Amino acid sequence: MSLLDSILPAEPTKKMMMNAPVESLFDKTASKLVGKPINRVEGSLKVSGQAHYTAEIHLDNQAYGVLVSATIAKGRVKQIDSSSLEAIPEIIKVVTDPEHFLRNAQQGGATKSPKQGVSEIFYHGQPIAVVIAETFEAATEGAKALKVTYEDETEQAALNFTTELPNAHEVNEKKGSDKNSEKGNPEQSLANAAVTFDRFYHTPSQNSAAMEPHATLAHWKGEKLIMYSSNQMLASCKKQIVDALDLDPDNVQLIARYVGGGFGSKLGISPESIAAALAAKELGRPVLITMTRPQVMEATIRRSNTRQRIAIGCSKDGIIDTMIHETVSSNLPGEAFFEPAALSTHYLYRGDNRRVNYQQVDMNQVLSGSMRAPGEAVGQIALECAMDELAEQLNLDPVELRRRNEPEQDPSKGIPFSTRKLIACIDQAAEQFGWNQRNAKPASRLEGDWWMGMGMAAAARGNSLAPSEARATLQVDNSKALGVKAVIETDMTDIGTGSYTVFTQVAADLLGLPIDHIEMKLGDTSLPPAIGSGGSMGAASSGSSIYLACQQLREMIAEKVGLYPDIIQLDNGQIKQVGEHEANFVETVIEAGKEKVAGLGDNIVDKVADLKDKLAEITGISLTESKEYDFSNFQTHSLADIVAQYDDQKLSAKGQIAPGKNAKSHRQASFGANFAEVAVHRVTGEIRIKRMTGAFAAGRILNHKTATSQCYGGMIFGIGSALMEQVIHDKHDGRLCNHNLAEYHVPVNADVPQLDVILVEEDDPYTNPMHIKGIGETAIAGAAAAIANAVYNAVGVRVYDFPITLDKLLYELPE
Repeated sequence: MSLLDSILPAEPTKKMMMNAPVESLFDKTASKLVGKPINRVEGSLKVSGQAHYTAEIHLDNQAYGVLVSATIAKGRVKQIDSSSLEAIPEIIKVVTDPEHFLRNAQQGGATKSPKQGVSEIFYHGQPIAVVIAETFEAATEGAKALKVTYEDETEQAALNFTTELPNAHEVNEKKGSDKNSEKGNPEQSLANAAVTFDRFYHTPSQNSAAMEPHATLAHWKGEKLIMYSSNQMLASCKKQIVDALDLDPDNVQLIARYVGGGFGSKLGISPESIAAALAAKELGRPVLITMTRPQVMEATIRRSNTRQRIAIGCSKDGIIDTMIHETVSSNLPGEAFFEPAALSTHYLYRGDNRRVNYQQVDMNQVLSGSMRAPGEAVGQIALECAMDELAEQLNLDPVELRRRNEPEQDPSKGIPFSTRKLIACIDQAAEQFGWNQRNAKPASRLEGDWWMGMGMAAAARGNSLAPSEARATLQVDNSKALGVKAVIETDMTDIGTGSYTVFTQVAADLLGLPIDHIEMKLGDTSLPPAIGSGGSMGAASSGSSIYLACQQLREMIAEKVGLYPDIIQLDNGQIKQVGEHEANFVETVIEAGKEKVAGLGDNIVDKVADLKDKLAEITGISLTESKEYDFSNFQTHSLADIVAQYDDQKLSAKGQIAPGKNAKSHRQASFGANFAEVAVHRVTGEIRIKRMTGAFAAGRILNHKTATSQCYGGMIFGIGSALMEQVIHDKHDGRLCNHNLAEYHVPVNADVPQLDVILVEEDDPYTNPMHIKGIGETAIAGAAAAIANAVYNAVGVRVYDFPITLDKLLYELPE
C-alpha cells in the first residue's frame, strides 16, 4: 500500500466470489434493457471512420517500421548488412536487438514475456530486425532490400508433422487448459464392448485471419512507455511488456479502444510490440509498426494441427460405456501450449470408462496457441463425426443416440451440471430445421446434378469466470435530459463482439438511466484491470465487475435516502420504493436485542447501536432510516438531485468479481446444436452449404442482436473449418505457402447460406451475478462436424482429414 492509499479513504467496493448460486438484480429492474436487441452504441463511430484503430492513430513526428523476417526455418543469423539501404530515400535506420526482440508471440493471460532472443532462428518468418523510415512505403522497400546472411540448418528442421509423430512427447499439464485423465479401464471395456468404434481424425493448422492486422504505436514520455496496441487482454499484455523490457509497471500504459477482431491471435503481445518500443526509445520519437498480412500469418499464432483418436464402446442399443479421446498437436520447441481437443469430451456424453490423453510434437513452425474455441473447435469435429458414424453403425438416428447418452451429472468428475440444455437445443433446432425429413440412407436424394444431404452435431463449450474490476461513477451532467450520467471504466476491450453495447445495457438497467446517459470507457490500462476479451469469459467477468460497481452505487444511494437496498428502484432518473422490506437474519437479531435491553440503561442501548453500526459496516447494508426523504404514496426523488449533494457532484464505486467454489462444485458449460443441409455436385464434387440452423443455450442473453451475430460468426467459422481453412507449410523449407487472404481461404458471402439461430432460454445462477455464459465460441463447436456429417449423408463418403476439399470426394462419388 502506498502512502497516498493509507491517507485517502478506500473507494467503496462491492466484492463477490461465486461460492453459491446468487439472485440477479436484472429480475427486479424497471427498464429491462438487458436482453433487448439494441444497436451498437459505437456503431456510428465505426461506420463513419471515427473509431480509430491502432494503425490509424497518428502522433507528431511519427516514424514507421516494417519488420524483417527470417527466410530460413532453422539456423542462426550471421550478419545483418544495412549498407544495402543507403540509397533508399527516407530510411532512418535499421533497429536490431538480438537479446530483447521477441522470438514469437505470447499466449493469452500469461504474465511473463514470450521467448526473447532472435539470433537463433526457429521458424520461417521469425522477425529478426525492423527497418525504420519516415514513411511506411520507404520502410517496406528497406525491409525488402535488407541483406541478411545465415547459418542455415533447415535440413535439420522438423517440418513434417506426420514424420515427426514418433517423436511425440508428454505435455506440460500444469500450463495447459486441460489434463490427461483416466477413469475405469477404458481399453479393456472397449475390447469387451458389444459395439466398438475406433478412428483417427486429422485437422490442419489454421489462422485467425482477423480483419485488423497486428499493430503497435509506441512512444515514450520520459521514462513512461505508452503503447497503442491491437490486443485483446490488456492487463496481462501490460505485464508481458513490463517483463520483456524490465520496466516499472507504473511506467507502462496500453491503449486499445477498438480492436478489429482477434479470435485469439491478439490475446498476448506479438513481436511488433517490443520492436516498436525499442525503436521508439532509440529514436526518441513515436514509432508505428503494422504487420503485413503475410507477417501476421507467419509470426503471430496458428491453431495447431492435430491427430485425434476417438474410440467408443457401447451396448447394442447405443448406451456408451467407453469414451477415449487422444490428441497429438504441435508447437515450437520449448512451448507449453497444446490444443485441448477433449475439453468437452469429459462431460458431453455418458460413459463409466474414459480416457483423455495429450501429446505434443516439436515443430519448426510458427507458434501454436489459442484460436477461437481452442480445443472444442477441432475436438468436436472428431467427436461429433464419430458419434454420427456410430449412430449409422447402430442403425440409430444421430439425435436419438445423443438422447440415449445424456448424462445425469458430469461423468468424468461426478459433479452436477449448473444447467444443461443440450437436449432442448437439439430438439428446438431439429424441429425448426425439419430434421424429420432427412433420409437416413446416404446418396439417396439427387436433385438435378446435386446430391443433397443433412447432418447434425451437438455443441458444448466450458464456461468460466476470471478476476475483473470496474469503476462506476454517477455525476451531475446538465447536458443530459435527466441531469445525470454514469461513467463506467474498465480496461476490458471490444474486439467487435459488442462490449461497449452490452456493458452499457448492464449499467443503464441497474442505474435506471437511458442508454445515452451511459459513458463507457474501455481499452486502457490506466483503468481498473479486467480479464479482457478471450476464452468466452470477457462479458461474464468484466460485465460482472460493472454489475457489482453499479450495485454498490445502488446501495450507497439507498443508504443516502433511507431505503433498504432490496426495495430501492432506479427508474428513468428517479428513485422509488418498491414493495416492503423483509428483515434478514442480522436485522431480526438486532431488533430482538433492542427489545431485551429496553429500559436497561443508556449504556446498554448505546452498545446495541454500536453493534448495529458494526454489522452495517460488515454487510454493507444500513439499518437506519432517513427522515428527509418520503417515499410514501408513490413519491419519487430525482437521482440528479441526490448525486448533486456529494463532493464534486459525483459518486463512485468499484466492483470486483472472482471465481469461487462454484467453479469446482458444478460443471458449467454452454450447450447447443448445429444442423446443416449441403449439396454436392455429382460430377465435380463441389460442396455448397444450403442452410444451417443452430440452437444455443448460454444463460441469460445480454443482447439478442449481438448474441445472434456471435452465433452467425461461430457457424461461419464452422463452414471454413469444414471445407476450406488450412495453413499450408512447405515440408521442405518451412515456408508458409498461403500467407494471405487470397490463398488462405475463408468463407465469403457466396459461401454462406441462410443461417437460423435459436437462443434457448436459460438462467444459470451458479455462473455469475448476471447469470450469463459465453456464446460465440459455443456456436463454432460442432458446426464443422454437422457439415461433414451432411456431406456423408449426401454422397456416402467419410472424410477423416480436414478440410473436406473436392479432391477428397471426387473419386468416391456415387454413380
